[in-house]
Amino acid sequence: MSRTRLKTGTLQQAIESQTREALACGALRPIETECTFVDDGGVRFVVRSVSSLKRKAQYKRARQWRPDSSVNPFSPYETALFVADISDTHVGLLNKFNVIDRHLLIVTRRFEEQETLLTWSDLQALWLCMAEFDALGFYNGGTVAGASQRHKHLQMVPLPLTPEGPPIPIEALIAQTRIADNISTLPGFSFVHACARLDPALYARPDEAATATLERYYALLQAVGLSASRRDGQLWQSAPYNLLIARGWMLLVPRSEELFDAVSINALGFAGSLFVRNKEQMRAVRLAGPMRVLQQVAVSKAGSAHLGAPANASKT
Repeated sequence: MSRTRLKTGTLQQAIESQTREALACGALRPIETECTFVDDGGVRFVVRSVSSLKRKAQYKRARQWRPDSSVNPFSPYETALFVADISDTHVGLLNKFNVIDRHLLIVTRRFEEQETLLTWSDLQALWLCMAEFDALGFYNGGTVAGASQRHKHLQMVPLPLTPEGPPIPIEALIAQTRIADNISTLPGFSFVHACARLDPALYARPDEAATATLERYYALLQAVGLSASRRDGQLWQSAPYNLLIARGWMLLVPRSEELFDAVSINALGFAGSLFVRNKEQMRAVRLAGPMRVLQQVAVSKAGSAHLGAPANASKT
């Protein structure tokens, strides 16, 4: 067991308290949005758009804030964004430019590359947080998958993602899928992906949940044809991908492009939640349909040509 471990029952209050402080001092810069719903392929997608000229200017500043490759905003991190010590290996930080309230970053204490494979310690830190309240965990494996920083970090947003329909929009498809103990695919996702069930009761036992999730994570990588190579003592992914982790299931999608018509897509897009900056981008998403948007940035079934299976998982 970790010497440092998030105290049970404290995370939600810590997030709310730190959010108030970070807003007051200007460290937290939320991007105010309006929600539009677009039905496509049996899913009610939520598309968030910047809601006012003032917030558009704020979003523009946020985009310009991107540090160059030599700057790491997580080391050192802004003290005003610090939420909690999660474990010996990870800390919890507020997302500086959040679109969704209580958006938590789960960041490695020591620098690790975002394109290295997830470890047991990464997943344990995630489950220590997801045991606190119902949430969706996700990971953007590389720039093409929507990652904005090289320093390894998982993310977590509270549920529901939308006030209408299932807490996570794509659960409408998961409910139609007989995954059982096997890995399967979702109806309507006409691109390379893989989905697996998790025991929904495991969230209350983070160490066990991490072990089970790591096993399924490697199985999902193998199912979609992603491999790993060892460099500098770490396992590196062979291609970018997005990962979603909920209390009862997990989904992995390899990526081919970061953008659809200038719209950046990260893991939340495959959960049924998209973000656009202006009316033109909203029009493009509506015209194409969210399912086609996802199809365009994922790996096509015809174009999948990754090598081999990843190395065996280990508890690191």
